[in-house]
Amino acid sequence: MTKPKVAFYWCASCGGCEEAVVDLGEDLLKIVELVDVVFWPVALDFKRADVEALNDGELVAAFINGAVRTSEQEEMVELLRRKSGAVVALGSCAVSGGIPGLANLYEREAILDAVYREATSLVNDEGTLPAEESRVAEGVLSLPAFDASVRTLDQVVDVDYYLPGCPPPVGLIASAVTALVEGTLPDKGAVLAPDRALCSECPRAVTKPDKLLVDAFRRPHEVNIDPELCLLAQGLICMGPATRAGCVAACIGGNMPCTGCMGPTSSVADYGAKALSAIASIISANDEGEIVARIAEIVDPVGTFYRYSLPASLLHHRVATRVEEPVP
Repeated sequence: MTKPKVAFYWCASCGGCEEAVVDLGEDLLKIVELVDVVFWPVALDFKRADVEALNDGELVAAFINGAVRTSEQEEMVELLRRKSGAVVALGSCAVSGGIPGLANLYEREAILDAVYREATSLVNDEGTLPAEESRVAEGVLSLPAFDASVRTLDQVVDVDYYLPGCPPPVGLIASAVTALVEGTLPDKGAVLAPDRALCSECPRAVTKPDKLLVDAFRRPHEVNIDPELCLLAQGLICMGPATRAGCVAACIGGNMPCTGCMGPTSSVADYGAKALSAIASIISANDEGEIVARIAEIVDPVGTFYRYSLPASLLHHRVATRVEEPVP
């Protein structure tokens, strides 16, 4: 009996999602018994031509991690979309843009300048930038185009299922693959994680005050964190109230606040706005000056509240400041 075929692909991300698949350990052998992995560049020697040779829809699923930033990534996800019955956005970067999505705070040209002209560790007196095409004696060399902004996977191709997390919890990955093979997945568009807030599975939930108010925000390195007490009650910015469950509160188990990698529940339109609202609601001050002072204690608000979700947000990308020409 022919086994269902699946593919894994890595776009703009750190590679942690690929490692999460490997972290299945011995369970990976069980998955290999169920499916035939026909494309996984990070682990197996398959080429783009192998995917092109497949019939359209021949793959039962493609698990694609990472946001989309280059023309090559766009071409590959479009190819995998054609060849797949289902596409699964694997991890925060594919689902909502992830850490690479914070590059949308800057214009494309500013990023290239910072990397190739302004970095203190390089020597580039000519100020050369990578060219998409370069002519040499042997012919024309080409590089992928660096797009104007970071996009989520579903801003480029149709996505069937979403598996959030940075990286996705190993148990959720195993469940998703098994459900695909057995045909027991929920309706298209579903997020393959519990649709409730992380606080619902947090082991410290019982220590969270009924009326939670804080008089100062602190960063983890500034305090001796109580390993039993609700982190919000200690003045630490924990995204648990705004974040989807499913990670078994792994960061809290490591005595660190949730940073929000599992994304929002289905009732939330903009994760960053929801997280900001949740944190703002626990400020104890009523005086405007005190409120401003408390907000000032939050270092890098955009990086805090939109750490994994800027491309998927209502903001998406910073608007370039237009310099008006003086009127003569």
